[in-house]
Amino acid sequence: MQELARGAVQKMRIELGEPAQYQLRIGEQAIAANELIGQALQLEFLGEINCNHCQRPTKKSFAQGYCWPCFKSLAQCDTCIMSPEKCHFDAGTCREPEWGEQFCMIEHVVYLANSTGVKVGITRVSQMPTRWLDQGASQALPIFRVQTRQQSGFVEDALRSQISDRTNWRALLREDAKPLDLPAIREQLFKRCAEPIHDLQQRFGLQAIQAVDDAQVLEIEYPVEQYPSKITSFNLDKNPVAEGTLQGIKGQYLIFDTGVINIRKYTAYQLALRQL
Repeated sequence: MQELARGAVQKMRIELGEPAQYQLRIGEQAIAANELIGQALQLEFLGEINCNHCQRPTKKSFAQGYCWPCFKSLAQCDTCIMSPEKCHFDAGTCREPEWGEQFCMIEHVVYLANSTGVKVGITRVSQMPTRWLDQGASQALPIFRVQTRQQSGFVEDALRSQISDRTNWRALLREDAKPLDLPAIREQLFKRCAEPIHDLQQRFGLQAIQAVDDAQVLEIEYPVEQYPSKITSFNLDKNPVAEGTLQGIKGQYLIFDTGVINIRKYTAYQLALRQL
């Protein structure tokens, strides 16, 4: 048994490629994860969690890597991050106005993605294509450019009347998504949601919410040699050891022959990675 890395884990870094290229980030190490596919590995939770922001020890992780005080005080942990339409920056009650200026009061994209069927989502322009790779989307298409995160949330909310904003993680790890005609779906949405989108443009201005009708569909391939026939998820809080032969990587999931594990879920956990 050879130890490859030890320390706090962060979500995997992913770059576009044929297939996507992954790095496992544990402690000070950044390991080329694609090269580990086909090998027998072990991940062990060492019993410590250190807040991703302040580094203080915490018995439980909140919002994927934060202690309770940081979870309650940081803008990036506020409810408006999950529900952007609830942004209260203009009300003067943002937890961290400077953070809000940097991350929320900037241009966002509303997009369609195909992970387990079509879904709608939002992301900062700077987060394309990272957001789609993190979600395990096999296709993605920007359809609106919006001036702020809150406005993108309003647009997403209007589109949710027609399509989902959810991904079925079990289906994601069972097979490749069947290709969809995202431009055709975009045109259908433009027609069906014309009235609420027009109302938003009247409210915020035409320059604030602009339809994107000339973007190209991004096709994404993931390094998966074999999908599991049965989905079993490792839970390091109940059993500190996850091991097996790595068969693939998709989204933020490692796919072993013995089960799957969402690396992002364990952000800030102290882990040891070993080669068996």
